[in-house]
Amino acid sequence: MCRFFFVEIDQINVDILFQQIINGLVQGSVYALVALGYTMVYGILGLINFAHGEVVMIGAMIALTVLQSLLATAVAPVLAVLVSLLAAMAVCMALGYTIERVAYRPLRNAPRLAPLITAIGVSIVLQNLAMMIWGREYHSFPLPFDNASHQLGGAIVNDVQIGIVVIALVIMAGLMWLVHQTRMGRAMRAVAENPAAATLMGVDINSVISFTFMLGSALAAIAGFMVSANYGIVHYYMGFMLGLKAFTAAVLGGIGNLRGAMVGGVLLGLIESLGAGYIGDLTGGFLGSNYQDVFAFFVLIAVLIFRPSGLLGEKLAERA
Repeated sequence: MCRFFFVEIDQINVDILFQQIINGLVQGSVYALVALGYTMVYGILGLINFAHGEVVMIGAMIALTVLQSLLATAVAPVLAVLVSLLAAMAVCMALGYTIERVAYRPLRNAPRLAPLITAIGVSIVLQNLAMMIWGREYHSFPLPFDNASHQLGGAIVNDVQIGIVVIALVIMAGLMWLVHQTRMGRAMRAVAENPAAATLMGVDINSVISFTFMLGSALAAIAGFMVSANYGIVHYYMGFMLGLKAFTAAVLGGIGNLRGAMVGGVLLGLIESLGAGYIGDLTGGFLGSNYQDVFAFFVLIAVLIFRPSGLLGEKLAERA
């Protein structure tokens, strides 16, 4: 009887561990997509675009508005989701281009503190703009399809979570192909390696930088849609913490390194999920799962202290 009891307890613990791993992979996939936007911009400009989290939020808000409008006119659910996602990507790409053109390009040769302060200012402007348009309240994000749950081992995973992981993997693979196999990708790598030499070789640096901002913003829109669909809510402040965590993921993997951003995002999601699941046991109930945000910043501090270049190293360090 006692042996059976311990076997049952062990099975429950394994099931909880498996569930937390799945949750971490889902969250980490979102972090990775957002971190890619940070790392691409930093790899080319050496700039931390702290407004990137707000681009995620704007994408989620646009997707919500378009999706609600389409569902009110009895549009097919699949078409409504696709159109709302494309609309969010288009708006975010235009927003990313505008931010780069208006806020960052005039400061490209300024001291590094100037664009950093500008990025924080753009973030605050976008937050307040979203608050004025959509209000302070939380908005429910409608799912026009049945989000069925599935038993996977001892854990439960739903269709949205499966879609998030699969779509994130496909996008990350496509981005690696774009950067390493296309003409624009070669131009991006050339600008990141040596802007002056790239200019002498006929590369239009302004076009490459604008494309990078637009591409990162499109990924941010997709990430915003994923987060909204997974949690079912949208809020004007949702991009701030998500942006900070994605930045932490980029630093963890090695900011300026695409593979590092992917690895860092997934690792941070797993660390946060496992920490939230077991922090109560580790602290004797003193801390609960609501303290999960603490883990991201513990990781950031540890990385900056012990390995500032990140797990996979910073690409710009080679150039320096």
